[in-house]
Amino acid sequence: MAQTSDPTRQVPTRRISFEEALADLPRHFAADGNVISSHVIANLSAVFPDGEDFFVRSVRHYRSKITDPDLKKQVNGFIGQEAMHGREHRVFNDRLAELGYPTKRVERFTRWGLELRSRKAPASANLAATAALEHFTATLAELVMRNEDLREAMGADVVRGIFEWHALEESEHKAVAFDVYQAAVGKERLRVWTMKSIRFGFIIGMTLQVLASLARDPAARSIRRLRKDWKAFKKLPVLRKDVWDTLRDYDRPDFHPDDHDTVALVEEWQGRLFGEDGTLTDKLVGAAA
Repeated sequence: MAQTSDPTRQVPTRRISFEEALADLPRHFAADGNVISSHVIANLSAVFPDGEDFFVRSVRHYRSKITDPDLKKQVNGFIGQEAMHGREHRVFNDRLAELGYPTKRVERFTRWGLELRSRKAPASANLAATAALEHFTATLAELVMRNEDLREAMGADVVRGIFEWHALEESEHKAVAFDVYQAAVGKERLRVWTMKSIRFGFIIGMTLQVLASLARDPAARSIRRLRKDWKAFKKLPVLRKDVWDTLRDYDRPDFHPDDHDTVALVEEWQGRLFGEDGTLTDKLVGAAA
């Protein structure tokens, strides 16, 4: 069984709650009430809970086959972190549904599709999909932590907090599913071609989902407002070419998630969020495992 890329990597499970802070969330919570940014964030959150459940199932399937004690410990941390992400995004989605976003419908559709895939697709293919999607989330996580403009565009403090916390933990465990795949499956062709299909499928699917969500929002019927909000949204770094290039880097034969060094960045954000004066220490409801 292959060794982990970094046996010193720590993947702590933090018990945290944003529910109380979400009570006063306005409908268009993004900066300046940007309707497009609000719907993009809402629709990303809508796929997370059942996506995280799928990731956990896919990795857990191979847990008994892992003999490396460091990787086994990291898998346990991965499962704990992803379970918390799913729980808190579901709470966020409940509040978004109260505000009129179709998050619960998206959750049901996502659950149906991923549960079907879990039953019908080979376990190796599901793990390959998990590793690929973890590179997606790690890429977005690094962007969130490095780019203040992107964080500011999220608007409401609680929304920023949810995504900063999620970004930190995605970076902490970004190589776990990949290392499990390499140790337990290791098929390069499957790994690369899975990412090629997901890279286009996820972006196209998310675009259609956001458009359908916007179509239900009366505020989006103002062409003038949409133009203004699109002008602001397209300046955000999520649409830059280097983001696409980072996603494509996964196709390299010698690729590993740790090639994108975020060690110092992770340490910085661990302190910013959960240090002595961390901005999210008041959201913790128990000691990290």
